[in-house]
Amino acid sequence: MAAAAPPPSPTATAELNMNLPTNYSLFTRIRLTGKPDVSASHKMIQQIALFERLSDQCFSTEPSFSATLISNNSPFKFVTVFLIEVSTALFPSPVSHQPKFTPIHKTLNLDCPISDPGMETFKSSKTEYAIIIAGYVLFFPNYSTFLAKPRFYIEDLFVRECYRRNGLGKMMLSAVAKQAVAMGYGRVEWVVWDWNMNAIKFYEQMGANVMQEWRVCRLTCDALQCDATTSGTHDLDLI
Repeated sequence: MAAAAPPPSPTATAELNMNLPTNYSLFTRIRLTGKPDVSASHKMIQQIALFERLSDQCFSTEPSFSATLISNNSPFKFVTVFLIEVSTALFPSPVSHQPKFTPIHKTLNLDCPISDPGMETFKSSKTEYAIIIAGYVLFFPNYSTFLAKPRFYIEDLFVRECYRRNGLGKMMLSAVAKQAVAMGYGRVEWVVWDWNMNAIKFYEQMGANVMQEWRVCRLTCDALQCDATTSGTHDLDLI
């Protein structure tokens, strides 16, 4: 009796790699703000005041902010605001043409999706799609006598809490720096709270020089009015 044929070799089964990373794409866009964005921008101003423990000193309103916000027809000459928007899908269409600034697009690959509890509040006014405003940077030009060049001063740089630590702040700061270079400006400057060590570390990693020897001086409210009407008999030489 013939011997039975040996059983066939087992088919190799591919092992499942349970450690493969899952990437979630987050599409970002930096663009100029406009009047329709005032409400979302003002809400972020209130959030930054809360973060900096200065809510009692935040007197701006949506109407007052709107009245002093420069239109997109003349950016970079006075107050300019860049918004950074995010979406889980490609942006459906370009924003209206602005000859002085081309929106900046970048795709981020995240390990997990971001849960945004304020999504409805911060939906972009530019489209009906699910495009969310995640932060802003507000800046304006001033002048350096030592360089004999204009420079940008950043008043606010803010990323909403759920989107932090994903590089959005770096993207906005880089956008302002790139614009300064394009316009031949000499510097970009801003101030930071001495207790905000995370921000200080971030700025130093960006290459910024945190100048410990300088102090911010400010005249406000009654002191401002008083200084404007005081005679010069008690003036002190600054240098």
